[in-house]
Amino acid sequence: MLKNEWKEQGFIDEAAAAGTDLSAEIRRMCQEKQAVVLAHYYTDGSIQQVADFIGDSLALARKAAETDARIIVMCGVHFMAETCKLLSPDKLVLCPDLNAGCSLADSCRADDLRRYKAEHPGYKVVSYVNTTAAVKALTDVVVTSGNAKKVIDTFPQDEKIIFGPDYNLGSYINSLTGRQMLLWQGGCHVHERFSVEGILALKREHPQALVLAHPECKGPVLRVADVVGSTAVLLKYVVEHPEQAYIVATEAGILFEMQRQCPQTQLYPVPPEVSEGSVGCHCNECQYMKMNTLLKVYNTLKYEWPQVEVDPAIAIDAVKPIERMLELS
Repeated sequence: MLKNEWKEQGFIDEAAAAGTDLSAEIRRMCQEKQAVVLAHYYTDGSIQQVADFIGDSLALARKAAETDARIIVMCGVHFMAETCKLLSPDKLVLCPDLNAGCSLADSCRADDLRRYKAEHPGYKVVSYVNTTAAVKALTDVVVTSGNAKKVIDTFPQDEKIIFGPDYNLGSYINSLTGRQMLLWQGGCHVHERFSVEGILALKREHPQALVLAHPECKGPVLRVADVVGSTAVLLKYVVEHPEQAYIVATEAGILFEMQRQCPQTQLYPVPPEVSEGSVGCHCNECQYMKMNTLLKVYNTLKYEWPQVEVDPAIAIDAVKPIERMLELS
């Protein structure tokens, strides 16, 4: 929901919020309204500081489901709020900005996947958790970047598998398992634009630094990485080896938590690829994640809006592949 749309609905008053300690008010309303605030690692540091829980999308949804909260505020992107609703159907799930989408989730539409399945009878569908509820409803089992290999290893080696929507993650799992899964041609616009040249330049400046990369990155980036893993895995590695310096190839928001837990550790974000004639920067951020702001969280809690709902008919099927994943992993 864009700021002017909030105003049109009468749900935002910047003048009233001016001078307000938004963080304190958010925490006060959480207690008053029995709410929890979830923040993905890629959101702004100010959001992470005010949250009850920070983490990856599915872990956050599961954590919220375990609480007795009445309200869940998902500070991330829209599909993450949908996942919260799937796991907590009786809770009120709020999303600070409904326009916070996801290039990866958007790369796989339910109608397109339905047609692709019809064209490939006999194939199991394994979908990355970064998908809409409607896509999950067409899926046999969901995976995360952290457990994808473990889940795939439970299938017979000759199983016919469609893996989507992240082509880079699927290609990485194929390389680890020797499989030939059919890969959906989707990707994360942030992870796809990391620069190998930028990594090599940083290595020349900091030869002692290890390269950390998320498996959503392209193959050439993964091949120069010392550690490949989910956001949570990369964070865990830094926390367990704080004496190292790191070149980090995932969304720059994770550096906030890495630095918070390891204040003496040197962290170098990998820049994006720079097109000819453009000016480069040393950040590679998801503009959708950054649409979450303290003011939007404040107003979301104050007005308990906008809510995220999932069609009950879709939800029945969408939650099954998540439950299947939990059984397998």
